[in-house]
Amino acid sequence: MRVAIIYNRDSAGVINQFGMQNKEVYNPKTVKLVAESLEKEGHNVRIAEGNMYIIEKLQEFMPRVIEGERMGMVFNMAYGIQGESRYTHLPAMLEMLGIPYVGSGPEGHSLALDKVITKIIMQKHDIPTPNFWVYSSGDEDIRDVQYPVIVKPKMEAVSYGIKIVDNEDDLREAVKFVVSEFKQQALVEQFIRGREFSVGLLGNGDLEAFPVLEIDLENDPDAIQTVDDKKQKPRGKICPAKISQKLADDMVRMSKDAFRALGLRDFARVDIRMDEDENIYLLEINSMASLGQTGSYVYAANVAGYDYARLVNKILEVAAVRYFSEKVLSQEERAYLTEDKLPLSVRIRGFLRSKQDETERLLAKMVNTNSYVRNVEGVNALGTLVWQQLSPLGFAHQVIPQVEVGNILVLSNSQEAEYDVLLLSHLDNSIPFASQIRYHETEQKLYGTAIWDSKGGLAVMIAALRALRFVRRLRKMKIGLLLTTDNTMQGRITKNSIQDISRRAKAVIELSGASLDGTVITSRSGAAVYNCQMNLVNAENAENVAKAIARFNHLLASLTKLSSEADGVVVVPRDVRMHSGIATLFAHCEASLSLRFNDQEQAETLDQKIRQIVKKMNSRKYSFQIEGGIRRFPMISNIETKKLYQRVKDIGNLLDIRVLEEHRWSSSAICSVNQDIARIDGLGPIGDAPHEHEEYILRHSLLDRAAILALLLDDLRRRK
Repeated sequence: MRVAIIYNRDSAGVINQFGMQNKEVYNPKTVKLVAESLEKEGHNVRIAEGNMYIIEKLQEFMPRVIEGERMGMVFNMAYGIQGESRYTHLPAMLEMLGIPYVGSGPEGHSLALDKVITKIIMQKHDIPTPNFWVYSSGDEDIRDVQYPVIVKPKMEAVSYGIKIVDNEDDLREAVKFVVSEFKQQALVEQFIRGREFSVGLLGNGDLEAFPVLEIDLENDPDAIQTVDDKKQKPRGKICPAKISQKLADDMVRMSKDAFRALGLRDFARVDIRMDEDENIYLLEINSMASLGQTGSYVYAANVAGYDYARLVNKILEVAAVRYFSEKVLSQEERAYLTEDKLPLSVRIRGFLRSKQDETERLLAKMVNTNSYVRNVEGVNALGTLVWQQLSPLGFAHQVIPQVEVGNILVLSNSQEAEYDVLLLSHLDNSIPFASQIRYHETEQKLYGTAIWDSKGGLAVMIAALRALRFVRRLRKMKIGLLLTTDNTMQGRITKNSIQDISRRAKAVIELSGASLDGTVITSRSGAAVYNCQMNLVNAENAENVAKAIARFNHLLASLTKLSSEADGVVVVPRDVRMHSGIATLFAHCEASLSLRFNDQEQAETLDQKIRQIVKKMNSRKYSFQIEGGIRRFPMISNIETKKLYQRVKDIGNLLDIRVLEEHRWSSSAICSVNQDIARIDGLGPIGDAPHEHEEYILRHSLLDRAAILALLLDDLRRRK
């Protein structure tokens, strides 16, 4: 299942900082531990901040489900950034988006976070709770207060702002502090001298209660838990608490009653005081019980038999059952949790997550290397960077020298001539230095020249191969890698090398970027490129100049009419340039012509038609010429390709990553691979190039596609 862990780290990611600011945050180490726990059970996990960008992040990670797909869930750890009822902010947004999530809904959180409302509801349900008073300022009449009392913010957690007072002056000062510091009313509650307990609850309907836990107050009936106690030096815990079974049963019963009265879901922690006469008082209920390892909820869960990973996955499971009436995984699927060895997919994902920063740094270095096709030195520098990453993995490299473009690189981790699989990519790009965009990033996207076209795919490949070495599978594979340097030129120079080397492979995988739907390319159009020119050769008057320009436009119109969506033919003029003069009579026109087609015979017929159309345009006054022709034949999907695609799709299902099939209109180096070989493309990261010279990839897809590629390579090894 796709699980997005959402939490709040800081106050960034809002339009304005306004109103009450949240002081309660999760330790990032705890968030990471939750992610690792979920990944151990095979879930596809992402960590995100719950700010104004969260909708876009969820759209990318959890797209609208299609038939047969499992809906993802959010593991809510977001305490909120600012404002009132902050626990409710993310759940309310998820309700609007139609995304299921772990934990209570907006209504339950709003009731539980408001300590005053909680106490009123408890009183209505005959659940004992200390007497209380509510004040909006320190200047109100407080004569009816019965001391000692404990003063706390009405809507805070983690013991923020609490203070015990036993006289009017101290009470006024404490109330003023709460109102000023927390921008909310002060709850003044009768202080219960005695012992402190908590009850952890898990589930819905038939609630599971963990053993009652006692906070060790060191026999001081006037002691309380402070913020420092909870965050810096947690007090000792006694679990099960040393109380009679009747008292324990009463505490559990009251806690469950409070949970249900407030309409809470999935899990919570109830805080309790017991006076010296063994009277029980429920203080409050935390609808987002802390999952910190030193917290009382996790401690009691451990005593109940849940290790950390099992607890986290159980919380997810009870939420999934609530939404879908089914467990997340069957007993067979979770059987490995009792084994010493985790599944390969889990180990690979764990490694990739641990190396994410390193992968992104390498990608930044590649993107910032100017590998414009005419910058031979830069293309070669990128090639050197790639083989330097692969050399420690046991890959030897061979350089095929070139003059017009950068050197072709062939790498392999095997001394044998045959490969289980050949990985294919290119080092060059079509963006001149003046138009290149350096690497930069946002929370969910990575930008830069060629990052989607090719360089993101190189980063995915390196990450996947490193992961395979980590799980000790790489040496068992025979992998070849071919890096070409003339993709911008439609493979004019390297076509023969691709054909020769690909014949030695059982399968070929190209690393181009995937479309936003999470596609894998199983077919591509072929490409032909032409250059058309026209000269006015008999300029008798200015009218001839105008007619010459019109005639060239007529040629372009005639050529574009060859396009046919039904036949899979596209003819597009590019870089149209017209130069003319009247004072000095002349006219010269030039245009590039790009042809895309899906059938080889069709292409040859179109080539003849194009040449005939241009030839017929010649006359005594106008001279036309055309150069160029077919550069690449189409990549046709065959039976072996379909089998290979199905393997990728099966792996995607295993990882809960969407994989769809795509025909791409542009050509690529894989079009030069022999037609009878199993071949697919688009194993690079998901992204797009919405504008000229502008590319981006989705940040999370680096790891997703690396995991798919690593498992695919292992699958090809096992099935050979």
